[in-house]
Amino acid sequence: MQLILNVGMLGLAVQAGTHEQGNPAATYASWSELIASMDKMHMAMESVMRSGNADVDFVRLMLPHHQAAIDMAKTQLLYGTDAQMRRLAQEIITDQQSEIELMQRWLKQREPGAPKENQPTPPQTGKDHQK
Repeated sequence: MQLILNVGMLGLAVQAGTHEQGNPAATYASWSELIASMDKMHMAMESVMRSGNADVDFVRLMLPHHQAAIDMAKTQLLYGTDAQMRRLAQEIITDQQSEIELMQRWLKQREPGAPKENQPTPPQTGKDHQK
């Protein structure tokens, strides 16, 4: 009971401190968007079906995690005022997007029927590929 009360008091202190530092409406909007990003991430991660391949499972779970980082960083750019945190947010967007693209390519290479790494794609022949 004491722990719950202390956690609740901590939440009130954090909220009170945040509202004193800036516009309460903007602070609420920022907080709401951050929480929404995390909720979306959790839902996406919970929908990932286990493949039995640790590498594939890792990547499939990291994709929504990285997207949430991008979404949260965009929220920081909308509402944040600290120059260092805004730079960090921009770096997160750039880095995480690059990593998402890498993971998507990695997964695509492992789809059934996909050419193996360093294996040339067979030439496309037949009437389906003629103009």
